[in-house]
Amino acid sequence: MKKTVVIALMLCFPAFLPVLHAEEQGISVTASGAVSVRPDIAVFRAVVQSSDKDARKAAAKTSETWNALQKALRSAGVSVDDSPSAGYTVYPEWVWDKSSGKNVLKGYVARHVVRVTVRDLRLTGAAVDAAVQAGVGNVEEIQFSSSRQEALRREALDLAVRKARMDGEVMANAAGGKLGALMDLTADQQSFPRPSQDLMMLKAAPMAPATEIAPAEEEVTVTVHSRWRFIGSTGK
Repeated sequence: MKKTVVIALMLCFPAFLPVLHAEEQGISVTASGAVSVRPDIAVFRAVVQSSDKDARKAAAKTSETWNALQKALRSAGVSVDDSPSAGYTVYPEWVWDKSSGKNVLKGYVARHVVRVTVRDLRLTGAAVDAAVQAGVGNVEEIQFSSSRQEALRREALDLAVRKARMDGEVMANAAGGKLGALMDLTADQQSFPRPSQDLMMLKAAPMAPATEIAPAEEEVTVTVHSRWRFIGSTGK
């Protein structure tokens, strides 16, 4: 009796029966697009640092140098908005005393970091020299970028997709068929290259020659992963 009921249900509701589909044929292609660019923005960090046995005096010395730095940067063509503070700390400085066998407080260090952005690369060397002449202890790594970064990324992305399609067509033709519709497409997150120049300047001579900064041309590269429908010689 139970068998009869089960058979009847299956006959009345054929929609519940599983349907098997053959896996669709496809072609996977990975391609990259690259666009050449010459950077037009430079960014570096100027570190103002002073020490003293008294924390307030250390902070006052750093503040004095910071004011001199800001004044020098204005003269070099760097605006207030392009030279904000990137960090400020006051901390104790300890040294190991062999005679007592313990750490001894030497004094305090006040450290003020300024992030400098130069939007005209012709002024980069002058901005670095201005920072050094103002008494900055360290001018750290200069990084270069482009104000057209997003537009360049999209241009490289367009080239990558076009190349993926062309490569897919070549592969499909070589396999005796043709390329069908796009089934899937993803792009890698590609960051803009940041060529840099290491700088570490503790003191500048009064008659030192001007610093020359000349970044090389770089490439913005985007990689895409695609999958396309493959249409065989039968047209299916």
